[in-house]
Amino acid sequence: MAKETAVLCAALIGLLGAAHLAPAAEPAPAVPADLKAPAGERAVLHAHAVGVQIYGCASGTDGTWQWTLKGPEADLRDAGGKLVIHHFAGPSWKHLDGSEVQGKAVAHAAAPDASAIPWLLVTVVSRSGAGALADVTSIQRINTKGGQPPAAACNAAAKDTESRSPYSADYYFYAPAGAVH
Repeated sequence: MAKETAVLCAALIGLLGAAHLAPAAEPAPAVPADLKAPAGERAVLHAHAVGVQIYGCASGTDGTWQWTLKGPEADLRDAGGKLVIHHFAGPSWKHLDGSEVQGKAVAHAAAPDASAIPWLLVTVVSRSGAGALADVTSIQRINTKGGQPPAAACNAAAKDTESRSPYSADYYFYAPAGAVH
């Protein structure tokens, strides 16, 4: 009987360990059709970002002065408020577990709030490390607030200046339905 109990306990511990390794699917948010994740992907992580969009003032190729996005700087927190990911230029996302992805925007939609930066669908173009982001293939940025280029004039007097526009957003990370991480 003791041997059977030990085998049963070992089996339960193994099942609990496997359940811990497989992330629970997140409910996918309602988004415009262009921003839906590709078929066969499921949301594996959702985090809320608070940070800035960094703009630089420079002369464009056509000679006109304009604010140009240099990149974001934001911290992403899980539903419990725990810091889980740092977001920076690339665009890149680095999880505290060491996994990292870099993406390219493939679709955008105007935010319902006209004063906010657009919603995005991003495709992952490179990755490194094992962990929560290892299998991520798509990312959505939705529920944006703020982040627009500054209203201040960008001209020769403001050349090479930088401006930081506060923003917040929700990010959903997607992986193929059969992914293990």
